[in-house]
Amino acid sequence: MCFLVILFFIIKILNDIFSDSNLYDYREGKMQEIYSVVGFSTIITILIVILTLVIIKKGIKIVPQSEVYVVERFGKYFRTLNAGLSIIVPFLDKVQHKISILERQISQQKISVITKDNVEIELDATVFYRITEASSSVYRIRNVESAIETASISIVRSAGGKLDLDEMQSAREKLNTEIQTNLAEATHIWGVEVTRTEITDVKIDDVTKESQRVQLAAERERRALVAKSEGEKKQVQLKAEAELYQAEKQAEAIRITADAEAYAVTAKAKADATQTNLLAKAIADKGQPAINFEIMKRQVDGLAKIASAENAKTIIMPTDISKVIGSLETLYESLTTRSK
Repeated sequence: MCFLVILFFIIKILNDIFSDSNLYDYREGKMQEIYSVVGFSTIITILIVILTLVIIKKGIKIVPQSEVYVVERFGKYFRTLNAGLSIIVPFLDKVQHKISILERQISQQKISVITKDNVEIELDATVFYRITEASSSVYRIRNVESAIETASISIVRSAGGKLDLDEMQSAREKLNTEIQTNLAEATHIWGVEVTRTEITDVKIDDVTKESQRVQLAAERERRALVAKSEGEKKQVQLKAEAELYQAEKQAEAIRITADAEAYAVTAKAKADATQTNLLAKAIADKGQPAINFEIMKRQVDGLAKIASAENAKTIIMPTDISKVIGSLETLYESLTTRSK
């Protein structure tokens, strides 16, 4: 109905223009001739075509991949158009805001921070973010980037105040994570996602730098002393282990020697016992000649050892040695005869 009213007013205005002879009477009435040739219906058709094209242009919206469009109807938020082809109602709906959804980087900020040990430093911080809810970023905050900068300054100072200067320099990743988490919670209401925060540099004054140098030199000296003490301790420990190992091996050698001697004694005792049993058996079997033979044999062996000694210059032989030798021969023959 609204389109018809607009079309009616356009046709009426054109009709008034063409019917006024005072305005278009120049050049011998050429405009009146054109009007009479073209005809009123043709003009209406052309106007309808033009109006249709305008309606199509206003009703069809092609949204780029990197943007979203915020549409208002009668000045109030209506919906958000995502990437691709979308259709809206012409003259009622209006694309009021075109929002980029690409990840953005806030300019590097220099933030003054007082650490837990009361040292004033300067942090260079950068925040990366992207808009996930276009309507919230448009209608809840006027300048979302400025708001993120303000929030990041407060959060960086709060997080940095919880750490000592040494922790600030060594645990930078922990600091980045804490800042990102807290900043994401603060900016969520604005339809913003904080993707990453970076502390790019930690700057300290010259006095603090000199104090750090002295502290570093003292720490290096302490570590050198500790390393030296650890080396001496290790040396003593290795020496003690070597002595213990040597003592264990010596004790093991003594034990093995004792076992060998005990085995030899046992073996000799067993041999003597076997020999005694044999002699007892021989005596039981009327083997007195064999016993006499063994005794005489040992006497002869003893005389031979005495004669072979280096210090033996004079040997006194018993008078009955020939008798002993003769008896030995007789016993040997007797044993031989009995064995046959």
